[in-house]
Amino acid sequence: MARLRQFLRRFLRHSEAATAVEYAVMLALILIAVMSSIGVVGGQAGGFWGGIQNNLNIAGFGS
Repeated sequence: MARLRQFLRRFLRHSEAATAVEYAVMLALILIAVMSSIGVVGGQAGGFWGGIQNNLNIAGFGS
């Protein structure tokens, strides 16, 4: 356990470690934005296609 702590201390003191942490945070924020966008667009697309299916059913072309 002590070796792990020493390794983490050395790693976090280097400037490359700070850059890696910054990139990880940016990646996490980008992934959150993409996932929420997919959720919003997916919900809207489902409503759009559901409306078309209802219209086809009303017109007698549905199953």
